[in-house]
Amino acid sequence: MTSQTTIDTTGSGDKTPLALSDQAPAKGLRGHPWFTLITVAVGVMMVALDGTIVAIANPAIQKDLGASFADVQWITNGYFLALAVTLITAGKLGDRFGHRQTFLIGVVGFAAASGAIGLSDSIALVVTFRVFQGLFGALLMPAALGLLRATFPAEKLNMAIGIWGMVIGASTAGGPILGGLLVQHVSWQSVFFINVPVGVIALVLGVLILTDHRAKNAPRSFDILGIALLSAAMFCLVWALIKAPTWGWGDGLTWTFLGASVLGFALFALWEKRVKEPLIPLALFRSVPLSAGVVLMVLMAIAFLGGLFFVTCYLQNVHGMSPVDAGLHLLPLTGMMIVGSPLAGALITKVGPRIPLAGGMALTAISMYGMSTLDTGTSSGVMSIWFAGLGLGLAPVMVGATEVIVGNAPMELSGVAGGLQQAAMQIGGSLGTAVLGAVMASKVDGDLAGNWADAKLPPLTPAQLDQASEAVQVGAAPVTKDTPAAIAAQITDVAHDTFISGMSLACLVAAGVAVVAVFVAMLTKRGDNAEAAGAGAGHI
Repeated sequence: MTSQTTIDTTGSGDKTPLALSDQAPAKGLRGHPWFTLITVAVGVMMVALDGTIVAIANPAIQKDLGASFADVQWITNGYFLALAVTLITAGKLGDRFGHRQTFLIGVVGFAAASGAIGLSDSIALVVTFRVFQGLFGALLMPAALGLLRATFPAEKLNMAIGIWGMVIGASTAGGPILGGLLVQHVSWQSVFFINVPVGVIALVLGVLILTDHRAKNAPRSFDILGIALLSAAMFCLVWALIKAPTWGWGDGLTWTFLGASVLGFALFALWEKRVKEPLIPLALFRSVPLSAGVVLMVLMAIAFLGGLFFVTCYLQNVHGMSPVDAGLHLLPLTGMMIVGSPLAGALITKVGPRIPLAGGMALTAISMYGMSTLDTGTSSGVMSIWFAGLGLGLAPVMVGATEVIVGNAPMELSGVAGGLQQAAMQIGGSLGTAVLGAVMASKVDGDLAGNWADAKLPPLTPAQLDQASEAVQVGAAPVTKDTPAAIAAQITDVAHDTFISGMSLACLVAAGVAVVAVFVAMLTKRGDNAEAAGAGAGHI
């Protein structure tokens, strides 16, 4: 059976028919939708875990390899840069060569790079192979969405994306717990070695189960200049966001890279209008629901990932929890995402995405407001209420925004759409960390000197005040070993109170972003091209 629809994929005004390659109904394991979901979930789990699990291993890596703090930052930044910059191009590769092949290459490469990190004996090698992890992870993530879009029929796609989102949410939130256990009881290398058997399982399942569903009018050429311009623009944007906290938002370097990013995106848009087979047909963005879905994913990531950074600092540095205990305290968030994602998928299938998305962002705004009221004496029970509300609010957004983006794109661009979805989330997370970090830094810088003086603590020089401010911004108390116990207690109280005031303001800003996202959600609707999904799927 062949399903057809039309869309202008070149921007020229001509509409070309979209047809999935004729395929026989799936029999047995091969091409079975639910087994396909299990397979891609195993692969995606590796990438999602690595987004948070490695942060727990960084101190042990720093100590074992004698790395500097800047070196350790590159363990995260190198991975993030490679992933964010190449996601859309990687999605295009899947559209061109098939999502099955791209997924399998991504799985093998990610697992191999993970094993290589575990065998590395220098920080330079660790950072190098983290970059490779990011590159192969970029191949894997959009391909997973492309496979789901092609395998599941429209009426089951939201449920599949719901379970896919559940896996990502559980893996992301479970990373600190698993990482803490592995580092504490095995070694930092085990954090990376664990990906090798997981990768082998995903590879075996992929070879046995996955089938290629390629559109007949899939892209036949590469927009090399478009790839270069987009990659350069993305690099400059992400690099500026990563370095802004260090350079300062008013620094010339920060604005140079932001300006270069804007120029790169402008040149990319101009070129995409001229090239015969563009990397991203700009006609895609004529779809208001698709554009709203991308914006919504960015806003959600700003509120969630930006706010979550300060919450982990709050749990570990203010409440003195270990990484494992902090992860356990976030289980209400994880649990609600696990429970809420498939339920959200079923609800979106029934009523469409608009109401669940708006309701989810409203609940996210309320929860972020609640988190702005946390203080040094807040009980675990009160924390759990707000964490659970956040997880329940995010679940329909993770599912619904993904379906809106992927479902409103034509089948032959499902990989690019998957790349857009992931890139929007990565950029939103980076924006959230940078912008909310700037809010936190500004609040701490403004309050710390006054709070310090009010406590009648020994005065600080400007240089000492800057050092103290940097520590307080992550909830740490700037106490030296020879500080008398009574003064150390006073410094700790001042540091924690000042941090709380900064975190409260950051959470309020995140809540405001979530409120804006409620109105963006009202522009979404069910995917116009969803009927093309699942052609050839014989049994569900």
